[in-house]
Formats: sequence, C-alpha cells, structure tokens
Amino acid sequence: MGQEGAGEPRVIARAVGETGGELVLRRVGSALEIIDNGIFLMDTRDGTSEREMVRASLAALPAERTGVRVLIGGLGVGFSARSALDDPRVEQVRVVELEPLVIEWHRGPLAEVAGDLTADPRCELTCADLAGWLERAAAPGGPRFDAVCLDTDNGPDWTVVEGNRRLYEPAALDLLDRVLRPGGVIAFWSAMRAPAFADLLERRFGAVRTVEVPVRRGEPDVVYLVRGTGGG
Repeated sequence: MGQEGAGEPRVIARAVGETGGELVLRRVGSALEIIDNGIFLMDTRDGTSEREMVRASLAALPAERTGVRVLIGGLGVGFSARSALDDPRVEQVRVVELEPLVIEWHRGPLAEVAGDLTADPRCELTCADLAGWLERAAAPGGPRFDAVCLDTDNGPDWTVVEGNRRLYEPAALDLLDRVLRPGGVIAFWSAMRAPAFADLLERRFGAVRTVEVPVRRGEPDVVYLVRGTGGG
C-alpha cells in the first residue's frame, strides 16, 4: 500500500518483535501504519486488495456451502479477518499471527479499524509462526478449512521475515493443501507480480486465477487463487 497522508508520523507503540527487529505502530494523519524492522508493512488507508483476496476465495467456494471456516495467515490491521467475518456463510475465522504485539494492538488502537476482532466469538486469534503451525495442523485430526488466505509479509518475492520464505515453497504448499476441506481454495496476497511463484502454483495445483487490484501508485497488488487437490 502507499504511504500518503498528512502530517509527520507519530509513534504510538514501539517494541522489539519476535524476530528481533523493531516493530512500530504509528499514526500519519488519520491513518495507522505498521512498520516491521524499518520496512513498511501495511496501513489503514485502503485494504481493497486484502478484502478482495478474501472475497474471491469465498466466491470460489460452492454456492451452497455453509458453515464456512477460514484460515488467515497474518493479522495486520484486520481487513482480511473482518472481510471474512462479514460474509454470512462464514462460521469461524482463525487468524495465525507471529507477533503478540499486533494482537495486543487489536485490543487497543487497532480495535476500531476492523470492528474489534478480539470481541467477536467467531474469530480466534492464534499467536504462532504460521509455517510451524501448519506442520502441526496438517496432521491427522487437525483443523480443516474451506478457504486459506495468506497475507504474510509483502508476498513471495518480498518477505519481511526471512523464515517466511518457507511458506511459498513446495513443502508448505503441500501442508496448505492438507488443511483444506474438499473443494477448498487457497489465496496468496502479493504487493507485486510474482510470475515464478505463479508457475510453481500451476505445476502444483493446475489452474491459477490471478486477480490484480490497482493501487494509488506503482504496479497493482496481486492475489493468486488456487483450488485444493483433494482436501485434508
């Protein structure tokens, strides 16, 4: 997302994150921004592409499906989670977020941005490394989801956390497939086109739907959407 806004940035919270870098929540004009180790991560100005990732995922499910369960990788400012919760077919949203501070901010300055996710009984916020969590969840008897939406980092070619590159490798794609219910879908958000990753998805899953969402400046945000190969 862009970083336009009136006024000088005002730091609201600053602390060392789980990966050892500095995690900052700041206000610029009327917007809130999250900065991770000096890298702009997201803000509250728009959120169109994050919402589109969820909308496209749910739209790809069979029309008659109800009791939908959604897994979201990365909490951020909460646009993705709120978009899922606003769909009447959705029964539960599980958000896996690495940084406990980000979850805590949703009990404070970020609460109003996404409609107070921590107070919604359908929304479960789990503090964990997504790659490790998926390994546990993919085991027999683990949770299964109709849609999995990955909004970690800035996409496969621009990971803020080095270890998150694992999420875009073949082994992780297998785990993501295994946590799906039959007929489920997986979506990946990216701040830029990632043709090599799209090719990897096509080899693993077959058809890949690419949704490009225009932004205020620069190349569009991109959502890559695939259908699971069998379900967990």
